[in-house]
Amino acid sequence: MKQNHTRNLILCSLFAALTVVGAFIRIPIPVVPFTLQLLFTMMAGLLLGGKLGAASVCVYIVMGLIGLPVFTEGGGFAYVLKPSFGYILGFAVASYVTGKIANQTVNPSYRRLLAANFVGLGIVYLMGMVYYYVMSNFYLGSPIGLWPLFLYCFLLAVPGDILLCILATILGKRLIPLMHHQRMER
Repeated sequence: MKQNHTRNLILCSLFAALTVVGAFIRIPIPVVPFTLQLLFTMMAGLLLGGKLGAASVCVYIVMGLIGLPVFTEGGGFAYVLKPSFGYILGFAVASYVTGKIANQTVNPSYRRLLAANFVGLGIVYLMGMVYYYVMSNFYLGSPIGLWPLFLYCFLLAVPGDILLCILATILGKRLIPLMHHQRMER
């Protein structure tokens, strides 16, 4: 039992660290930069399951909020005032939901994994766009309309994230059976 607990701690830490690395692998686009954070948060949900996947993302968020520069533009508690912080919150919820959907069966199909990833992607964008809209219009005093919000916070960013969903599906299909096999050996 203790060995399993240690393994879970190590895996959560690993995915938190991968998410940090993913934040710094980015392609600048207007408003919200394209990063690999989504890939690693989805993989956390797929490989660790909903609870542990979300826990790894929460570790990442806490690291950033206590001041470690792990977010794409630094860190610190004031980061919650950035309009793009909603996407980071969305990563935690999406990781949980993606993990729950994907791990309903021992060997999920490509279709199930892709659907789980797209549901997670939808959660990230919904939370991110709502947060961005509220922060811009009601806190920062720099209003953004619905069309510019949709254009800059969704249309320009989503093609790359769709590719990340496909990549996570392929990786998940190969790695989930290995994770289950390791659990059975212990």
